Amino acid sequence: MIWLAVRNLFQNKTRFVISIGGVALALLLILVLDAVVTGVQRQITAYIENSGADVIVAQEDVRNMHMAYSALPAVHETHIRNVAGVAAVTPIHYLTNLIEVGDTRNLAYVIGLPRDGSVGGPWRIVAGKTLPVVGEAIIDRGVAVNSGVGIGDTVKILGQEFRVAGLSEGTSTVSGGSVAFIAQRDFTEARHVTGSVSFFFVRVKQGESPDQVAARIEQRVDKVTAQTREQFAERERQVVNDMSTDIVAIMNLVGFLIGVAVMALTVYTATLARRAEYGVLKALGAHNGHLYLVVLAQAFISVIFGFSVGLGITLILVALVPRLGLPIALEVSGASLLKVGSVSLVIASLSALLPIKQIAGLDPARVFRGK
Repeated sequence: MIWLAVRNLFQNKTRFVISIGGVALALLLILVLDAVVTGVQRQITAYIENSGADVIVAQEDVRNMHMAYSALPAVHETHIRNVAGVAAVTPIHYLTNLIEVGDTRNLAYVIGLPRDGSVGGPWRIVAGKTLPVVGEAIIDRGVAVNSGVGIGDTVKILGQEFRVAGLSEGTSTVSGGSVAFIAQRDFTEARHVTGSVSFFFVRVKQGESPDQVAARIEQRVDKVTAQTREQFAERERQVVNDMSTDIVAIMNLVGFLIGVAVMALTVYTATLARRAEYGVLKALGAHNGHLYLVVLAQAFISVIFGFSVGLGITLILVALVPRLGLPIALEVSGASLLKVGSVSLVIASLSALLPIKQIAGLDPARVFRGK
């Protein structure tokens, strides 16, 4: 019956292509929307996840960077360094500000880095220096292109002028913001802050557990919150998701429902369009059970082909979008593939079984007479 379903599908190639195309476009819509949501979440936590820190120490009860303020006494660096299991401590200054070039302004998360910092800097440099010194800044390549600046040009950050010393990649966000890096000395002078830092990025010794080291830091150092990198990133995602959950959820739900409806209609129409073939099979002695198997097999094959085409186009978009310089990243997750694949098979089954009553009641003689 499976082989019969395959032969029946390919008998009319035009109808087969239209059927596969409808399913593929429906699944493409669902996959792309899921990829956008996953990509946005990854952009939100890109700096944290690529910081190189194992543990992040913040002011007491501060558990994220986005829309948060943290101030810690600089002397805590020594206290943290003396905690068992700590290999290195890097103080980080952080503030949301603007990168200004003439009349062009770009939102930026400004990071002040110490000269000897081992973590917290840009993780992918496409041009220039890997770390800024006094008077220099490293900015996102997309921001540089949009602002018309390059290596050696001047930008204004925190109200001060900086020479662009490097261009980073992967440091932009869908909201139009980016991450910019300057020297710690420039940050403290521009903000007139002395004796305090925003966060401490901690590396743990080999063989040590980040969870255990974080717990020790909270026990040994007063009024701090220590979290592993994974915990901090998850909290960051939750905060941003809470701010945009309704909009993102509605967009994703609407796209999902449209995709499912299109796919269901495509499979349903394709099944009814083959009534004549089913009539022939019934005239040749096929039982209704055999016809049901053929219908389901054809629906599953259509969905598998459509899913493959939709996924292929989605992966092409995932690779293509970053090359276009767009401030958005697409990412296909395993959870998305599992969701789309399983729902597609269920919807295909239901859509194919809906006209089953008509197929079961087919009169071969009426089919041959075209009625």
